[in-house]
Amino acid sequence: METKQESQQDVQTIDKIDVNRIMQAIPHRYPFLLIDRMVEIVLGEEATGIKNVSVNEPFFQGHFPERPVMPGVLIVEAMAQTAATLVVLTLGKAFEGKLVYFMTIEGAKFRRPVEPGDQLRIHVKKERNRSNVWKFRGVAKVDDVIVAEATFSAMIMG
Repeated sequence: METKQESQQDVQTIDKIDVNRIMQAIPHRYPFLLIDRMVEIVLGEEATGIKNVSVNEPFFQGHFPERPVMPGVLIVEAMAQTAATLVVLTLGKAFEGKLVYFMTIEGAKFRRPVEPGDQLRIHVKKERNRSNVWKFRGVAKVDDVIVAEATFSAMIMG
């Protein structure tokens, strides 16, 4: 984990983290861990999660065998996992492995299918937080084309 300190605004950034660091932060595990790494992390503000979509994903067996498509709800879940990891990185070690529960999902839009071989880039940006409730705007892209977006809030359980 590489950390930089920007003295002008006292903003901490992390260039990237791998799947092992993500698994320290959140309790999700395969087959439900839906992000492989994170990049461009600005603590307390925004981050980008990356999911390399493989034909071997278990959900493709039934969704759909003739034309595999990543379920939209799992794209939203990948947004939430990216946001949850950002929250834990922001709050520190005491919050590692804590459960984070959805409270709302608003304005979810699915613009094009995500298929095996795609790399999903999930950008989340904090809209606000109060106590243990955080609200984010998420946008998922493949090849710089928006495939899904949503606004959601979640509560981290202490």
